[in-house]
Amino acid sequence: MTEPGTRRRHSRSTLFVVLAALIALMIPLGADAARGGQTTTIQVLGISDWHAQLDPSFGVGGAAALSSFFKADRAANPNTITLTAGDDFGASPPISGFFDEVPGVLGERLMGIQVGTLGNHNFDAGIDHLQDMIDLAGSTDPSVVGTPFEYVSANLTNRDENLSGVKDYKIFQFQGVKVAVIGITNPEAPSLVFPGNFGTIVPSDPIAAAMRARDAAREDGAKVFVAITHMGIEGRNSNNVAFGPLVDFANGLSGFDLVFGDHTNFMYQAEINGALVIENLSKGGSYSRTSLTVRRGTADLVSRSNTFVTPTASLVTPDQAVLDMLAPYRAALAPILGVQLGTSSVVVPRADICGNADGRLCESLIGDLVTDAMMAHTGATLALTNAGGLRANLTCPVIDNAADFCPAFTAPPYPITRGQTFEVLPFGNFAVTIDVNGAELKAMLERGFSLMPGASGRFPQVGGMCVTYNVEAAIGSRVTSVVRQAADGTCTGVAVGLTAASSYTLATNDFTAAGGDGYPNFASRVVSDGTTLEQALADYVVANTPLTPAVQGRIVCTDPNPASGNACPTILP
Repeated sequence: MTEPGTRRRHSRSTLFVVLAALIALMIPLGADAARGGQTTTIQVLGISDWHAQLDPSFGVGGAAALSSFFKADRAANPNTITLTAGDDFGASPPISGFFDEVPGVLGERLMGIQVGTLGNHNFDAGIDHLQDMIDLAGSTDPSVVGTPFEYVSANLTNRDENLSGVKDYKIFQFQGVKVAVIGITNPEAPSLVFPGNFGTIVPSDPIAAAMRARDAAREDGAKVFVAITHMGIEGRNSNNVAFGPLVDFANGLSGFDLVFGDHTNFMYQAEINGALVIENLSKGGSYSRTSLTVRRGTADLVSRSNTFVTPTASLVTPDQAVLDMLAPYRAALAPILGVQLGTSSVVVPRADICGNADGRLCESLIGDLVTDAMMAHTGATLALTNAGGLRANLTCPVIDNAADFCPAFTAPPYPITRGQTFEVLPFGNFAVTIDVNGAELKAMLERGFSLMPGASGRFPQVGGMCVTYNVEAAIGSRVTSVVRQAADGTCTGVAVGLTAASSYTLATNDFTAAGGDGYPNFASRVVSDGTTLEQALADYVVANTPLTPAVQGRIVCTDPNPASGNACPTILP
């Protein structure tokens, strides 16, 4: 039998234990509540399709200016991630391309890039070169300028058998909030580079890969999810609604906060499936300054905003470290690229006659001149090159840029330097010939027009012939006629037979000849004397200066039913 006093003592003890337990429980609950009430604002700075544009273009961008802009942004908010979404090098100006892209990657290190994904142009020089660039980006050697950064891509099957140092995602942490940045490579990338440049890597479904990587990153404690993908929009429909792979990708995701696109040179922003989806202009023409405010305890999104910034170089003091890094490369190039090859009576732009800045919808003067140069060098009477291989204006800019390899001048005429021919044709492709029959020639042309009216790098610029296609016809049956150009360049020559009974020697580049951009693969038929396409163009300018190019009607689009939606591109007046 228990004495009354003992029972009371036990009751008091029990009560004390219960109260202590409750107090103990209340303390962490209160702390969690407090943490849940506090917020962290994370800033994300993003550039798209940079292509090692180390110098400003028309007064905008350039690594030295971008570095200064980014430093100011980081000073305003140290909780910053600086990223790019593929093609940060490749198809680069000579200041990077001439030196195996080393200056481009060093420029990124000095700009403070922290993470990027892989686009098709990162593979331009093959797997071994890409590995060198990955190693340079991540180097901790104190003699390498700038700070290390990493590449991520979650949808590359056989990635680790071919490359080291690339992960599915990278996690950043700010005041206890973990942010996962997941990389995605464009699925069609292998068809956009020289066959074999991907090794045994095969891109897999981007949506499935992104969702798997998100699940894995969540297991690692991430609460905020960002995708960087080398996919962009391709235009807007009649209702001004954007379409393209970036939109399709975002529509297939769930649980992402930000999606950064790339690849197609559009400025775009929309909310899709709860994610803010952003794409910038290429080559540093714009960058995005995005803010995410989240609760620390729960990572719930409190607010989100984005500002597109035009990094006008004159508005900042350029980063001297970038200028110093570039100086010896620039000095080495000056005696080579500063040589004037000739002049033109008119500007020779990359843009086509329909106003597409990349020259991928209609005939262009640069397309005409490059195909003429191919024919002049090889002796072929027909030529075709993919518009995606033409990357810049041929003539020097009217507004002098001290960083380029052009002189100051008063137009006309417009000077053409060796630096400009390398800007136009930076890939090192070769001028080649292949013997084809008429049906094979038609198959090549059909491939070139297969995505019309959408702009695409496969769009064919042609020489020695004038091609008419029906934009409404089924893919593979669009080419309606091909005639030879007359001696004066007009489209009044004889018809080109498009059956197997006819045969032709066609000048092209080794990329399209070997099946690049999805063209038929004629690699076994290639004949080449080892001359690059750039050298053929330079020789043509020297031999024919002063140039007096004019549009000749080499590519004609017909549209029997304009109301159907597949309208021909409009030729500018």
